[in-house]
Amino acid sequence: MLLNKKISVWYFIREIKTQILLIGIFAIAIGLLDELPWFRRISLPLNIPALLGTAVSLLLAFRTSQSYERWWEARTVWGAIVNDSRTFVRLIIQFMRVEEDKIIKDFAERQIIWTYALGESLRKLPFSEKVQHYLDQHQIKAVNIPNAILDEHSRQLKEIAASKGLTDFQQMQLNDIVTRLCDSMGKCERLKNTVFPRSYSVLVHILIYVFAAILPFGLDDSQLLVEIAITFLVPVTFIAIEKTSIIMQDPFENGPVDTPMTSLAQTIEINIRQMTGEQNVPPKKENTSYYEM
Repeated sequence: MLLNKKISVWYFIREIKTQILLIGIFAIAIGLLDELPWFRRISLPLNIPALLGTAVSLLLAFRTSQSYERWWEARTVWGAIVNDSRTFVRLIIQFMRVEEDKIIKDFAERQIIWTYALGESLRKLPFSEKVQHYLDQHQIKAVNIPNAILDEHSRQLKEIAASKGLTDFQQMQLNDIVTRLCDSMGKCERLKNTVFPRSYSVLVHILIYVFAAILPFGLDDSQLLVEIAITFLVPVTFIAIEKTSIIMQDPFENGPVDTPMTSLAQTIEINIRQMTGEQNVPPKKENTSYYEM
Protein backbone atom coordinates (compact mmCIF):
# COMPACT_ATOMS: atom_id res chain seq x y z
CA MET A 1 0.00 0.00 0.00
CA LEU A 2 1.16 3.49 -0.83
CA LEU A 3 0.20 4.76 2.62
CA ASN A 4 2.70 2.43 4.27
CA LYS A 5 5.54 4.48 2.83
CA LYS A 6 7.13 7.20 4.93
CA ILE A 7 6.29 10.76 3.98
CA SER A 8 9.38 12.90 3.60
CA VAL A 9 9.76 15.58 6.27
CA TRP A 10 11.17 17.86 3.58
CA TYR A 11 8.00 17.45 1.53
CA PHE A 12 5.95 18.73 4.45
CA ILE A 13 8.36 21.56 5.18
CA ARG A 14 8.21 22.64 1.52
CA GLU A 15 4.44 22.84 1.82
CA ILE A 16 4.58 25.38 4.67
CA LYS A 17 7.98 26.99 4.08
CA THR A 18 6.52 30.43 3.36
CA GLN A 19 4.50 30.48 6.57
CA ILE A 20 7.50 29.20 8.55
CA LEU A 21 9.66 31.99 7.14
CA LEU A 22 7.10 34.73 7.84
CA ILE A 23 6.40 33.60 11.41
CA GLY A 24 10.14 33.11 12.05
CA ILE A 25 10.91 36.66 10.93
CA PHE A 26 8.01 38.01 12.99
CA ALA A 27 9.06 36.06 16.12
CA ILE A 28 12.66 37.32 15.93
CA ALA A 29 11.59 40.89 15.14
CA ILE A 30 9.03 41.07 17.93
CA GLY A 31 11.53 39.51 20.35
CA LEU A 32 14.18 42.11 19.53
CA LEU A 33 11.68 44.98 19.64
CA ASP A 34 10.55 43.78 23.04
CA GLU A 35 13.98 44.77 24.35
CA LEU A 36 13.13 48.44 23.77
CA PRO A 37 11.76 50.20 26.89
CA TRP A 38 8.72 51.73 25.21
CA PHE A 39 7.82 48.41 23.58
CA ARG A 40 7.99 46.57 26.91
CA ARG A 41 5.09 48.66 28.20
CA ILE A 42 2.73 46.96 25.71
CA SER A 43 1.20 44.02 27.52
CA LEU A 44 -1.91 41.86 27.22
CA PRO A 45 -3.42 39.46 29.72
CA LEU A 46 -2.41 35.91 28.76
CA ASN A 47 -6.11 34.98 28.81
CA ILE A 48 -6.70 36.83 25.53
CA PRO A 49 -4.24 34.87 23.34
CA ALA A 50 -5.22 31.71 25.27
CA LEU A 51 -8.88 32.28 24.38
CA LEU A 52 -8.03 32.91 20.73
CA GLY A 53 -5.77 29.85 20.69
CA THR A 54 -8.64 27.74 22.01
CA ALA A 55 -10.90 29.00 19.22
CA VAL A 56 -8.24 28.18 16.61
CA SER A 57 -7.83 24.70 18.11
CA LEU A 58 -11.55 23.99 17.86
CA LEU A 59 -11.70 25.16 14.24
CA LEU A 60 -8.65 23.07 13.35
CA ALA A 61 -10.13 20.02 15.08
CA PHE A 62 -13.29 20.34 12.96
CA ARG A 63 -11.27 20.92 9.79
CA THR A 64 -9.05 17.91 10.41
CA SER A 65 -12.03 15.72 11.24
CA GLN A 66 -13.82 16.66 8.02
CA SER A 67 -10.69 16.13 5.94
CA TYR A 68 -10.09 12.71 7.44
CA GLU A 69 -13.74 11.81 6.80
CA ARG A 70 -13.32 12.66 3.10
CA TRP A 71 -10.08 10.67 2.92
CA TRP A 72 -11.62 7.64 4.63
CA GLU A 73 -14.74 7.76 2.47
CA ALA A 74 -12.55 7.66 -0.65
CA ARG A 75 -10.72 4.62 0.69
CA THR A 76 -14.03 2.93 1.59
CA VAL A 77 -15.44 3.55 -1.88
CA TRP A 78 -12.38 2.00 -3.51
CA GLY A 79 -12.64 -0.96 -1.16
CA ALA A 80 -16.17 -1.46 -2.50
CA ILE A 81 -14.84 -1.22 -6.07
CA VAL A 82 -12.34 -4.01 -5.33
CA ASN A 83 -15.07 -6.24 -3.92
CA ASP A 84 -17.60 -5.50 -6.67
CA SER A 85 -15.01 -6.09 -9.40
CA ARG A 86 -14.22 -9.54 -8.04
CA THR A 87 -17.90 -10.38 -7.57
CA PHE A 88 -18.82 -9.21 -11.07
CA VAL A 89 -16.23 -11.39 -12.78
CA ARG A 90 -16.97 -14.32 -10.47
CA LEU A 91 -20.66 -14.23 -11.44
CA ILE A 92 -19.80 -13.86 -15.13
CA ILE A 93 -17.67 -17.01 -14.88
CA GLN A 94 -20.45 -18.79 -13.02
CA PHE A 95 -23.26 -17.80 -15.39
CA MET A 96 -21.46 -18.25 -18.72
CA ARG A 97 -21.13 -21.64 -20.38
CA VAL A 98 -17.68 -23.20 -20.71
CA GLU A 99 -17.53 -22.57 -24.45
CA GLU A 100 -18.11 -18.84 -23.90
CA ASP A 101 -14.60 -18.24 -22.64
CA LYS A 102 -14.14 -15.26 -24.99
CA ILE A 103 -17.13 -13.48 -23.46
CA ILE A 104 -15.72 -14.03 -19.98
CA LYS A 105 -12.35 -12.61 -21.06
CA ASP A 106 -14.10 -9.59 -22.64
CA PHE A 107 -15.87 -8.72 -19.39
CA ALA A 108 -12.75 -9.37 -17.31
CA GLU A 109 -10.50 -7.18 -19.48
CA ARG A 110 -13.10 -4.42 -19.60
CA GLN A 111 -13.43 -4.39 -15.82
CA ILE A 112 -9.66 -4.19 -15.39
CA ILE A 113 -9.43 -1.27 -17.80
CA TRP A 114 -12.32 0.45 -16.04
CA THR A 115 -10.49 0.50 -12.70
CA TYR A 116 -7.35 2.01 -14.24
CA ALA A 117 -9.36 4.51 -16.30
CA LEU A 118 -11.34 5.64 -13.25
CA GLY A 119 -8.21 6.29 -11.18
CA GLU A 120 -6.48 8.17 -13.99
CA SER A 121 -9.62 10.24 -14.70
CA LEU A 122 -9.96 11.22 -11.04
CA ARG A 123 -6.33 12.35 -10.99
CA LYS A 124 -6.83 14.18 -14.30
CA LEU A 125 -3.81 12.36 -15.74
CA PRO A 126 -3.38 11.28 -19.38
CA PHE A 127 -4.53 7.70 -19.83
CA SER A 128 -1.82 5.08 -19.52
CA GLU A 129 -0.69 3.14 -22.56
CA LYS A 130 -2.72 0.11 -21.47
CA VAL A 131 -5.95 2.09 -21.15
CA GLN A 132 -5.42 4.13 -24.30
CA HIS A 133 -4.70 1.00 -26.36
CA TYR A 134 -7.96 -0.57 -25.17
CA LEU A 135 -9.95 2.60 -25.94
CA ASP A 136 -8.47 2.84 -29.44
CA GLN A 137 -8.98 -0.86 -30.11
CA HIS A 138 -12.66 -0.73 -29.14
CA GLN A 139 -13.25 2.80 -30.46
CA ILE A 140 -14.53 4.13 -27.14
CA LYS A 141 -14.82 7.90 -27.23
CA ALA A 142 -16.68 9.92 -24.61
CA VAL A 143 -16.32 12.82 -22.21
CA ASN A 144 -16.57 10.41 -19.28
CA ILE A 145 -14.55 7.36 -20.30
CA PRO A 146 -15.19 5.23 -17.17
CA ASN A 147 -18.94 5.74 -17.62
CA ALA A 148 -18.66 4.75 -21.29
CA ILE A 149 -16.85 1.55 -20.30
CA LEU A 150 -19.68 0.65 -17.91
CA ASP A 151 -22.10 1.29 -20.78
CA GLU A 152 -20.23 -1.41 -22.70
CA HIS A 153 -20.81 -3.78 -19.78
CA SER A 154 -24.54 -3.07 -19.92
CA ARG A 155 -24.70 -3.34 -23.71
CA GLN A 156 -23.05 -6.75 -23.77
CA LEU A 157 -25.21 -8.02 -20.91
CA LYS A 158 -28.29 -6.95 -22.86
CA GLU A 159 -27.08 -8.81 -25.95
CA ILE A 160 -26.36 -11.99 -23.99
CA ALA A 161 -29.75 -11.81 -22.25
CA ALA A 162 -31.51 -11.31 -25.59
CA SER A 163 -29.87 -14.46 -26.95
CA LYS A 164 -31.07 -16.39 -23.87
CA GLY A 165 -27.52 -16.67 -22.57
CA LEU A 166 -28.69 -15.31 -19.21
CA THR A 167 -31.85 -15.80 -17.19
CA ASP A 168 -33.75 -12.75 -15.97
CA PHE A 169 -32.50 -13.34 -12.43
CA GLN A 170 -28.88 -13.64 -13.57
CA GLN A 171 -29.17 -10.47 -15.63
CA MET A 172 -30.65 -8.65 -12.63
CA GLN A 173 -27.76 -9.74 -10.41
CA LEU A 174 -25.13 -8.57 -12.88
CA ASN A 175 -26.95 -5.31 -13.57
CA ASP A 176 -27.10 -4.69 -9.83
CA ILE A 177 -23.29 -4.94 -9.60
CA VAL A 178 -22.87 -2.60 -12.59
CA THR A 179 -25.17 -0.18 -10.77
CA ARG A 180 -23.02 -0.40 -7.64
CA LEU A 181 -19.89 0.25 -9.69
CA CYS A 182 -21.60 3.30 -11.18
CA ASP A 183 -22.57 4.49 -7.68
CA SER A 184 -18.96 4.14 -6.51
CA MET A 185 -17.78 6.11 -9.53
CA GLY A 186 -20.30 8.85 -8.71
CA LYS A 187 -19.13 9.02 -5.10
CA CYS A 188 -15.54 9.42 -6.25
CA GLU A 189 -16.55 12.21 -8.64
CA ARG A 190 -18.47 13.94 -5.85
CA LEU A 191 -15.41 13.87 -3.58
CA LYS A 192 -13.21 15.09 -6.43
CA ASN A 193 -15.46 17.97 -7.48
CA THR A 194 -16.71 19.15 -4.07
CA VAL A 195 -14.07 21.43 -2.62
CA PHE A 196 -13.79 22.43 1.02
CA PRO A 197 -15.24 25.96 1.50
CA ARG A 198 -12.51 28.49 0.81
CA SER A 199 -13.98 30.93 3.34
CA TYR A 200 -13.32 28.44 6.14
CA SER A 201 -9.63 28.22 5.23
CA VAL A 202 -9.36 32.02 5.07
CA LEU A 203 -10.96 32.34 8.51
CA VAL A 204 -8.58 29.79 10.06
CA HIS A 205 -5.55 31.49 8.48
CA ILE A 206 -6.62 34.94 9.72
CA LEU A 207 -7.16 33.68 13.26
CA ILE A 208 -3.77 31.92 13.29
CA TYR A 209 -1.97 35.09 12.17
CA VAL A 210 -3.89 37.24 14.67
CA PHE A 211 -2.99 34.74 17.38
CA ALA A 212 0.67 34.86 16.32
CA ALA A 213 0.59 38.66 16.39
CA ILE A 214 -0.81 39.06 19.92
CA LEU A 215 0.87 36.04 21.57
CA PRO A 216 4.21 37.81 22.33
CA PHE A 217 2.40 40.58 24.23
CA GLY A 218 0.99 38.03 26.68
CA LEU A 219 4.35 36.38 27.43
CA ASP A 220 6.96 37.19 30.03
CA ASP A 221 9.56 39.58 28.58
CA SER A 222 12.38 38.43 30.85
CA GLN A 223 13.32 35.35 28.76
CA LEU A 224 14.01 36.56 25.22
CA LEU A 225 14.87 33.18 23.66
CA VAL A 226 11.89 31.46 25.30
CA GLU A 227 9.56 34.20 24.06
CA ILE A 228 10.88 33.89 20.48
CA ALA A 229 10.65 30.11 20.58
CA ILE A 230 7.04 30.09 21.81
CA THR A 231 6.04 32.83 19.38
CA PHE A 232 7.46 30.70 16.57
CA LEU A 233 6.53 27.13 17.57
CA VAL A 234 2.88 27.52 18.59
CA PRO A 235 1.64 29.27 15.39
CA VAL A 236 3.77 26.96 13.21
CA THR A 237 2.16 23.97 14.94
CA PHE A 238 -1.30 25.36 14.12
CA ILE A 239 -0.29 25.94 10.50
CA ALA A 240 1.16 22.42 10.23
CA ILE A 241 -2.10 20.92 11.48
CA GLU A 242 -4.10 23.03 9.04
CA LYS A 243 -1.82 22.04 6.15
CA THR A 244 -2.20 18.38 7.06
CA SER A 245 -5.97 18.69 6.79
CA ILE A 246 -5.63 20.43 3.41
CA ILE A 247 -3.46 17.59 2.09
CA MET A 248 -5.94 14.95 3.33
CA GLN A 249 -9.07 16.66 2.05
CA ASP A 250 -8.26 15.88 -1.61
CA PRO A 251 -7.79 12.09 -1.79
CA PHE A 252 -7.46 12.01 -5.60
CA GLU A 253 -4.70 14.56 -6.17
CA ASN A 254 -1.80 12.12 -6.57
CA GLY A 255 -0.16 13.23 -3.34
CA PRO A 256 1.60 11.35 -0.53
CA VAL A 257 -1.66 10.59 1.34
CA ASP A 258 -3.61 9.95 -1.84
CA THR A 259 -5.96 6.97 -2.13
CA PRO A 260 -3.69 4.30 -3.72
CA MET A 261 -5.90 3.78 -6.77
CA THR A 262 -3.16 2.45 -9.02
CA SER A 263 -2.13 -0.08 -6.38
CA LEU A 264 -5.75 -1.14 -5.90
CA ALA A 265 -6.28 -1.40 -9.67
CA GLN A 266 -3.22 -3.66 -9.87
CA THR A 267 -4.70 -5.84 -7.12
CA ILE A 268 -7.98 -6.08 -9.04
CA GLU A 269 -6.14 -6.97 -12.25
CA ILE A 270 -4.13 -9.73 -10.58
CA ASN A 271 -7.22 -11.19 -8.90
CA ILE A 272 -9.34 -11.10 -12.05
CA ARG A 273 -6.67 -12.63 -14.27
CA GLN A 274 -6.18 -15.43 -11.77
CA MET A 275 -9.93 -16.01 -11.63
CA THR A 276 -10.14 -16.31 -15.42
CA GLY A 277 -7.32 -18.84 -15.47
CA GLU A 278 -4.58 -16.76 -17.05
CA GLN A 279 -1.17 -18.30 -16.55
CA ASN A 280 0.98 -15.19 -16.98
CA VAL A 281 -0.40 -12.92 -14.30
CA PRO A 282 1.58 -9.64 -14.13
CA PRO A 283 3.29 -9.09 -10.77
CA LYS A 284 2.15 -6.21 -8.66
CA LYS A 285 4.46 -3.25 -9.09
CA GLU A 286 5.88 -1.71 -5.95
CA ASN A 287 5.67 2.07 -5.72
CA THR A 288 9.11 3.62 -5.46
CA SER A 289 7.96 7.16 -4.76
CA TYR A 290 5.22 8.95 -2.87
CA TYR A 291 3.26 9.45 -6.04
CA GLU A 292 1.56 6.82 -8.15
CA MET A 293 1.67 7.39 -11.85
